Amino acid sequence: MKRKNFLRHLAREGCVFVREGAKHSVFFNPLTKKFSTVPRHNEIDNFLIRKICRDLGIREI
Repeated sequence: MKRKNFLRHLAREGCVFVREGAKHSVFFNPLTKKFSTVPRHNEIDNFLIRKICRDLGIREI
């Protein structure tokens, strides 16, 4: 999946951008109070997308 489409999904689910790391962006879900990192690649593997969604406590795509 394209990174920009996944970032739109995170925003729709209420996750907010916290900061940029060296190779990842950090997102926070205020409802569940959980953090997760999203790699800055153009394409993100579907397995990793499911893991990030589970980490943040949001519905999967």
